Amino acid sequence: MKKLVNNPLLVVEDMIEGLLLADERLTRIEGENVVLRRDYRALAEGGKVAIISGGGAGHEPAHAGYVGVGMLTAAVIGAVFTSPGVDAVLSAIRAVAGPAGVLLIIKNYTGDRLNFGLAAEIARADGIAVEMVVVRDDVALDDDGGAVGRRGIAGTVLVHKIAGAAAEAGLALAQVKAEAEAAGAGLFSMGLGLGACIVPAAGKRGFELAEDEVEYGLGIHGESGARRGPIQPADAMLDQLLDRLISRSGIGAADRVALLVNNLGGTAVQELSIVARHALKRLRDAGVRPEAALVGSFLTALEMPGVSLSLLKLDDQRLQRLHAPSAALAWVPPSRPGASLGAVPPSKGIVEASALGACWRDPNDKARFVKAIAAASAALKEAEPELTELDAVVGDGDLGISLARGARAIEDLIPRLDMDRPAAALHAISAMLRRVLGGTSGPLYAVFVLRLATRIAEAEDPGRSAGWAAAFRAGCDAMQSLGGARAGDRTMLDALLPAADAIERAAGRGDDARAIVRAAVMAAEQGAEATKAMAPRLGRSAYVGARVLGYPDPGAHAVAVWLRAISAALA
Repeated sequence: MKKLVNNPLLVVEDMIEGLLLADERLTRIEGENVVLRRDYRALAEGGKVAIISGGGAGHEPAHAGYVGVGMLTAAVIGAVFTSPGVDAVLSAIRAVAGPAGVLLIIKNYTGDRLNFGLAAEIARADGIAVEMVVVRDDVALDDDGGAVGRRGIAGTVLVHKIAGAAAEAGLALAQVKAEAEAAGAGLFSMGLGLGACIVPAAGKRGFELAEDEVEYGLGIHGESGARRGPIQPADAMLDQLLDRLISRSGIGAADRVALLVNNLGGTAVQELSIVARHALKRLRDAGVRPEAALVGSFLTALEMPGVSLSLLKLDDQRLQRLHAPSAALAWVPPSRPGASLGAVPPSKGIVEASALGACWRDPNDKARFVKAIAAASAALKEAEPELTELDAVVGDGDLGISLARGARAIEDLIPRLDMDRPAAALHAISAMLRRVLGGTSGPLYAVFVLRLATRIAEAEDPGRSAGWAAAFRAGCDAMQSLGGARAGDRTMLDALLPAADAIERAAGRGDDARAIVRAAVMAAEQGAEATKAMAPRLGRSAYVGARVLGYPDPGAHAVAVWLRAISAALA
């Protein structure tokens, strides 16, 4: 896997330098991978408890991202997925220690317990007041991890915040420790992995998952989880996490909780919202009261795709600690979950679509119109894989998906369309397309169909071919005006404009509807084929350059697809 690193052995050093250069509020201990608040001396002299955490690198933004007022005083960073050494921890303790003492917060891993624990013993022997809290929030394993106990994972960040806020409020070391321990006791987490990560120095994945497998209860160091299962819809997989969390935590009706949705490193932001959606709904359905939600990347495992969920039992004081101000660069204040979606009704247009245009005079014209719309929609759905593959080569790969989505929406709309008035039906289709179609194709198709509807509405007899020829040309003009494209720019217009020319010629000759559409299809296909030799000047294809040569423009090809389908339906 490709990575943005210089030397795999210097990843941590380079990362720390980047943090310090990006934030003047941070500094480090010379010769050690320890990141400090720049005002650490003033903090020690001011009588406030110092908070130190740390562990192996690879969990960013943890732990250095949480160094700042209201959270950590210092973070000690080991090599990737490797506990920092005793001397590094000891140097951090000695640097930040003041009369109020130091609290160490670590995750329950043997290396962290040993190295931080020994450093604490040495510091105590030097007369420094040091206490340590070990976070054990992972509920994935049936035996709670055997003799070593539960692992510490992403929920640890919430303990950082609570302890940091308590220390900032001026509480004594024993009180800060008590709050941190109580938070840890009410904290429950579990992860879901869709794949493994790659440690830079190793250069290979820590484990392999088949394309149809996921890993439940995996750790945060690239190790395998508690069990594997088949890939399922998101809600079904999340239910397995939530069932476990609710069962092991004892959280039930009327309990107040904070929900942490944590990106393990390689999960798309939109997927995090899908996770939050289901988790919050499940909690509310169980009568649980989610009063704080945090969604983002808090404690990762390099680029591992997946998420973890954490539930923290809340009381008034704990909720206040979570909302207390913090200057830590990576901390995102919790939001308050909404009780409902809070949707408002859409505004209605001034002109009702059903009032637009005359009715068909010939029932056969209406039947052909209905068949044409249905055929074009079906063809675009069927062409989705072909258009997606083609657009992936020359664009961003979303055209087939977008047009198929629009086609399905049209099919759903057909039973509710006023098919007696073609202008009214087209007006409704345009309104739907602008809502459903994304990217550039949405507004362009919407304005094309809207102008088509407007011109047809002006006709006394909507069945006349000359009126449809003029309307088709007007639609092309509207698309050119809105999008700025012209013939030869390698866009859908390179199929639409030749089709408009052919329709006008055939209608002028007095051809029937079948012959007119056949002429349009031939012209559109030739126009789409001609785009293979055109250099792109607009759209995302313009960034690809000469690599698109030899491939037809996907938008132009799509025009030929739906025109061909209309022709076949009218044959």
